[in-house]
Amino acid sequence: MHIKRLAAALILLPLAYLYIAKLPPVFFFALLTIVACIGQQEFHSMYKTDKRLSAAGILLSALFMINFYVITSPKSLMPQIAVASTAFVFFTMIILTVRLFFRKGPSGALLDIAPVVTGFVYINILLLPQWALMLKGWQWIVLLYSTVWAGDSMAFYIGTYLGRRKLCPAVSPNKTVEGAFGSVAGGMIGALLIGSLLIKDMGAGSLLLIGAVVGAVTIAGDLVESMFKRDAGVKDSGSIIPGHGGMLDKIDGSLFAGPALYLLLMVI
Repeated sequence: MHIKRLAAALILLPLAYLYIAKLPPVFFFALLTIVACIGQQEFHSMYKTDKRLSAAGILLSALFMINFYVITSPKSLMPQIAVASTAFVFFTMIILTVRLFFRKGPSGALLDIAPVVTGFVYINILLLPQWALMLKGWQWIVLLYSTVWAGDSMAFYIGTYLGRRKLCPAVSPNKTVEGAFGSVAGGMIGALLIGSLLIKDMGAGSLLLIGAVVGAVTIAGDLVESMFKRDAGVKDSGSIIPGHGGMLDKIDGSLFAGPALYLLLMVI
């Protein structure tokens, strides 16, 4: 397991860096859109969502992302956030209408609709701040994922070898308090190292704060996805990545870390 994690990191991290840093930003947004759609499919599958509602949700998810890209301006995201909010209203209206006409009777309506709407908020809305970070510069995306990876790796190793006290056993029996502190420590180390190389105008104190916050919310993001999986009665969100589970299993921490980093940059 340890060798697999190291091998995957050695292969994927350089490729991810080249993709994010060397290609035009539209390629990153295309990746976000693909990830959102795959994540939606996995979330719907976990909860055995009606196929017609699932298809409508995935299609609307893709259209929402494309619409957000088209109207995005590098100067300000506030008008785009307003438009995104309006788009979410129409998304909800369409899903409700699909449920009304394509499923017989009102029984179970809320159970049918909930995974589609929740999945949209949980995945699409939480992914959008990463585009806002990309508009600030590709360095922030590299910093984000490097910090998440460093925190996740430190949490794994410290939790494995030093973990004693369970963090949230009902949701994730293997997560420990010691591992959570490891995530914060790893995030601080990762942010300081990568930030010092890529972001010259930010001091060490700010980078350490970013690392601590990202490390902390990464654990929260991981636990939230585990909560959904436990609720749905599945071990992994999918099997798109052999031996590593599904797409949601790989992005759970960054779903929380992206918004956290974006909001943090607004105040420091």
